[in-house]
Amino acid sequence: MHEHVRIPIWFFIGVLLAAYGVLIFGAGIYGLWHPANVVLDELHIGIWWGGLLLLIGLFYVWRFYPRKQ
Repeated sequence: MHEHVRIPIWFFIGVLLAAYGVLIFGAGIYGLWHPANVVLDELHIGIWWGGLLLLIGLFYVWRFYPRKQ
């Protein structure tokens, strides 16, 4: 007989945050070689924001990973 494992919504939110973090981080890395003419571009906010989202997303995935009780 199969046991049903409940998957918390926070697991999916973590997956989404990690995916968005990878995309934004990648765009920030791309911006290092192709800089835009915008104010404060030297701060590389895409790298910082993408890294933060990736870390938060990975934490949520790790913390709320569905396990058998």
